[in-house]
Amino acid sequence: MIVIGLGANLSSARYGDPRAACEAALDALRASGLGVGRRSRWYRSAPVPPSGQPWFVNGVAEIETGLSAGALLAALHRTERNMGRERRVRNEARVIDLDLLIYGDRLSRPGETPVLPHPRLAERAFVLLPLAELAPAWRHPGSGRSVAEMIRRLPPDRTAEAIE
Repeated sequence: MIVIGLGANLSSARYGDPRAACEAALDALRASGLGVGRRSRWYRSAPVPPSGQPWFVNGVAEIETGLSAGALLAALHRTERNMGRERRVRNEARVIDLDLLIYGDRLSRPGETPVLPHPRLAERAFVLLPLAELAPAWRHPGSGRSVAEMIRRLPPDRTAEAIE
């Protein structure tokens, strides 16, 4: 199972609102030759860390590909650039954000890239809640924790609400 996270909190003239940008990203990934399987509902979440930015639309989707994890991450970054994302400042507002969350049962070794599972996956309600829809039985290969356990461990201020 390969899972990516999608998020956006800026509208754009080309793609429309953040939800439409996330849908457009899935279309762009398909057009690039990646298989896009099931996806979660879309969720609304506050920016992390807290800021004055607009709230995000987030979701997760299964990807089917023969690409290596590194090549897949490069393809995600290419899609972001093609959609107008410029990486200037960490955690800045963005028209699209694509993260490689899970690549099978791969657990990266120290210093290895990409880091898998995504290093902040267990801290993010906007990843865990949609992940619970797609893969409720998935367990983190490092900690052994289930998705439900990771959700229970989230601080009370880490929330996301389904919008569809």
